[in-house]
Amino acid sequence: MGVVETNLSDLLNKPKVTLAALRNARRIRLRRRDDEDLVLTTAARAEQDSTVLGATTRMFVEMMRTPEGRTLVLDVLPATFPWVRYLPAHDVRDFSVELVGALGAAADLDSTAAVAQLITEWRHTAEVHADPELYAALTTDSDEDHGPG
Repeated sequence: MGVVETNLSDLLNKPKVTLAALRNARRIRLRRRDDEDLVLTTAARAEQDSTVLGATTRMFVEMMRTPEGRTLVLDVLPATFPWVRYLPAHDVRDFSVELVGALGAAADLDSTAAVAQLITEWRHTAEVHADPELYAALTTDSDEDHGPG
């Protein structure tokens, strides 16, 4: 079993019963009414996840040091991130280079926030390229103010 979902109040009111679910599940998703949900797991599982993520990231970063690895990554990016199809070829290469750099730093920092932000930013760039009217509005020189930037 992967993730068990329950309310945070269940953990507070019936902690033994709620925590017993971790025997059969990797995580418990604690739904909160007025805030972001929480995820609860064991320390051992969290360390396993971190180890696997770190090893995979380091392997990926090293692979990108070779011409064959860079070619392979460019070949698989559209399957991994379907929206890259809307990016110009030079932007796909830029995204792959930035992604590798961010992943390497994330492994060192044990934080994936910057990687998630980078992916979000590139996805938004692809959205602009996918919409001809939006692309034209954002790339046409005009005196119109498009907001801070």
